[in-house]
Amino acid sequence: MRTCRSSRATTTTTLAATVLALTALIPSTATTAHAAGPPTLGACATGQLCLWAKPEFKGARQTHELSTLDINSCTALPAGTSAQSLTNRTGRPVTTYQSAECAETGEFQTYPGDGVWLPQSPYQVRAFKVWER
Repeated sequence: MRTCRSSRATTTTTLAATVLALTALIPSTATTAHAAGPPTLGACATGQLCLWAKPEFKGARQTHELSTLDINSCTALPAGTSAQSLTNRTGRPVTTYQSAECAETGEFQTYPGDGVWLPQSPYQVRAFKVWER
């Protein structure tokens, strides 16, 4: 009986040591996520609409100041450019358009102006309108 218990204890200890050794070889997702840190929001000052060429607030950034925008008018992005992420800190609703002419035949979406961070638009943004409150 003693031999059986001793054998079981040895087997359990060996198994535990093996699992521990294998765990050390496999990267932990908790450690990886912690090391990467939380997602960062795109920097955009109060009164601005900021648009990034790539998702997750990456790539070239375009900044539009509320003080220089024509309210209720279509503002097309420069020819050949588009945006895939945005931050609206204008204090006013902003509608983004797939169409460079703000046509409603393509995709469009309105975002409130009280601080919206959109890491990935469902379409390529080619134009926008800032609205009265």
